[in-house]
Amino acid sequence: MALIEVTKETYEQEVLKSEKPVLIDFNADWCGPCQMLKPTLHALADASDDYKIVSINTDNEMELAMEFEVFSIPCLVLMKNGQEVSRKVGVQPRPVLEAMLRG
Repeated sequence: MALIEVTKETYEQEVLKSEKPVLIDFNADWCGPCQMLKPTLHALADASDDYKIVSINTDNEMELAMEFEVFSIPCLVLMKNGQEVSRKVGVQPRPVLEAMLRG
């Protein structure tokens, strides 16, 4: 499954109503570490249909960033059944993200 760009309008359907775990990547185009993380997230998204990986641009979706109290990016939030279950801030290696998704 490809990495999905999420907006305020698609957030409920893509994240809250998802039957699969959802890893949210809060990021911005100007953020170097965010751009470093993108290839890993794309590879993870393509690797399995057991979960979703979505991207939320904090510059475009400030309300969602504020709702999640995102103060540093990249910020990765794992959601299951519409609830936050885990969070990591900063660039994470693939094994850490895989463990997060399995957890």
